[in-house]
Amino acid sequence: MDALQLLMDPLSYPFIQRAFVALMLVGGLSAVVGCFVVVRGMAFFGDALSHTILPGVALSYTLGGGNVGSHLFIGGLGAALISAGVIAWMTRDERVKEDTAIALVFVTMFALGIVMISTQQNYTTDLTHILFGSINGVSVSDLYLMGGLSALVLGVMFLFYKEFVIISFDVSLAHTLKLPVEALRVVLLMVIAITIVVSLQTVGIALMLALLIAPAATARLLVHRLHQMIGVAAVFGVVSGIIGFYVSYYFDVPSGATIVLTMSSLFATVFLIQKGLRRLSL
Repeated sequence: MDALQLLMDPLSYPFIQRAFVALMLVGGLSAVVGCFVVVRGMAFFGDALSHTILPGVALSYTLGGGNVGSHLFIGGLGAALISAGVIAWMTRDERVKEDTAIALVFVTMFALGIVMISTQQNYTTDLTHILFGSINGVSVSDLYLMGGLSALVLGVMFLFYKEFVIISFDVSLAHTLKLPVEALRVVLLMVIAITIVVSLQTVGIALMLALLIAPAATARLLVHRLHQMIGVAAVFGVVSGIIGFYVSYYFDVPSGATIVLTMSSLFATVFLIQKGLRRLSL
């Protein structure tokens, strides 16, 4: 079997064609938003928020009679936006530290989600899909929803790009310019929440953080300007997602975990090469 055939054979299946479109949407979107997560040092927030969507997903799962489908996006989006809003409200006057608020909301929502899902009979298989993703199960309606939410997020990022850059690197300057810092912070949290929900079916709740962090962290090793970092990260996110999916297809291993391992391997490769080059230059 030649290389072209290896690449084209999986694409003969409609569900894999849908999976590829989903990977390109999710890989690119998560990498773009992940750049702001990385430069702002919000990795813990991203991890926590990806877990706080579980109650919303569980509610949709329960109301749907134990079916995993597009309605999970709606429940997950609601829970993510509520969680982001609660964290922003708890930390608005700095009486509660941000990491403390994130941890409290994280553990409460995740525990609530586990309790809600456990009320369903034979929930183990579907819980696995929720936690670790099911990219092969992406439907046409899922793609429309992913596309719509992705367009919304990218539109907000474009409109408020300069403001997000300022509050990410120099909050004092933002106050001097009389920017609505708190409102912008809330908007950014909401954008991260929506991005996590869009990526839910690709790698699941448990592995979502890798899509946000790995491509952005890899790009940061190579470039120093944020707009360059966003472009490089988007390419890494899409390419490593597709490579990971091909590996999972031919080796019959879980796609979500394989995609994450591919992204982590890319980061490790760039990191080690750069470290080796620095040693040679000394």
